[in-house]
Formats: sequence, structure tokens, C-alpha cells
Amino acid sequence: MQTVTPADCEAIERATLAAVAPGALEELPGWLLPYDSGTVNRAKSAVPLLHTAPNPDLLGEIEARYAARGLAAIFRIPQLAAFDEWRDLLRGRGYGASKPTEVHTALTSSVMSVSKAPAGHIAARPDAGWAEVFLGEGFDPVDGASRVQILSRTGGTAFASAREQGRTVAAGAGAFAHGWASVHGMRTAQACRGRGLAAQVLAILAAAAWSRGYPRMFLQVEANNPPAHALYRRAGFAAAWTYEYWRR
Repeated sequence: MQTVTPADCEAIERATLAAVAPGALEELPGWLLPYDSGTVNRAKSAVPLLHTAPNPDLLGEIEARYAARGLAAIFRIPQLAAFDEWRDLLRGRGYGASKPTEVHTALTSSVMSVSKAPAGHIAARPDAGWAEVFLGEGFDPVDGASRVQILSRTGGTAFASAREQGRTVAAGAGAFAHGWASVHGMRTAQACRGRGLAAQVLAILAAAAWSRGYPRMFLQVEANNPPAHALYRRAGFAAAWTYEYWRR
């Protein structure tokens, strides 16, 4: 695991929620509380800003704030010893963990070199072809539509596409906030996988980050996604920490 500073932890969490743009966002001491009715877990799960033991008295307050909005509380908790007490409290209240996900960081200069393919297309808004990748064969169309909507809410996001014969076959988004460039929504059409298209999209996003003056990047990837992990390793990404979603 890479070592990240407390300032980096907080910046990455704030940048994550700046990118996925929940419907509403509140803050409690040491916590961000995003509220959203879509399918993107990061946009609707309470997350600690620091990797130190959180105040256990806040658990009930966080639950109450979600309940007041008619939402079930979900917690995004790092797999670190500092959160052992918090996890015990959650288990005692009927919560269970799922979807272990790794946060990876890299130098933008390294990510730029992951593909030697010609530069693809990048735009300030997702066009129909970009969105179509999320709704294509092999993807949940409801989840895809929710992700397109959430990523489109924030101004300044860059939408990258790899195209073949005028058709978008791979897509991804880059956001820029709190000193970090972040990668989101990486998708490749099912019939086009294994041809380096995701690497091309990643390199396009890295070039966009570099041109905007962002020397560092991060992304989040489910732990059980070997092809994505292989690509990100080639691009220079390394794991900084792992978290799980806790819900009843």
C-alpha cells in the first residue's frame, strides 16, 4: 500500500464527492454526508475524511440525518485498524460489509504513457455516443443512466472517448478538484475489450489532467476486477487504501 498523508486523504474524499456530485451534501466533524437516490454508492454513503478513529457518538447522528431524508444510511469505511471500534458498532446495529474497493494513486506523467494510440476525443459534456457505452450490452442500463447523470452534474469534468469508424467504443471521465485529478466511469463496449481501448481513454484523461496542472491522479476500483487492476498497474497506479460499504 502507498502511504498518503492526512491532507491527501481528506483531499481525495472531497474530490471524490465533487466529481460524483450527489443531490445534496452535508458535513459533520470529520465526515462528509452525501445524499442521493441514484445507484452510485459513492454518491450516497457517509465517509470519514481522515484515517483516525472516528467519534462513535456520531453514528446515531449520521443515521438520523439520512433517515430524515428518507434514505438508508450507508457507510464507506476504510479497512484500517483505526476503524475497528466503528465496524463493531455497525455490526451490532445490523450492518454488514460489501464491495471492497481500492483507492489507487499515481503520477499523471506515468499515466500519460500507458497508451501509444493516437489521441482520442475529449469534450466538456458527454455526447450521445459516450452515454451509449454505459447503456450497452453487458451493463445495467439503470445503473448506467444514473452514472451518466451524476457525472454530468459537475462543471469542468472532461469526458474522454475512444472511437472506431465514428462509433464510441470506450469512455471515461476525469474530474479536477482539491489538487487531484480523478478517473471515473471507465467503460469499454463488450465486443471491443482486450484491444487497449481503456488504456487509450486513461491516457487521454491523464493528458487532460497534465494540461490543467494536476500532477497527481487517483481512481477507485473494485478489489475483484483483475483486468482493471492490470491496466492500472501498467499506468503506474498503486493502492493507497481499501474501503467497504456498510449497510443494513
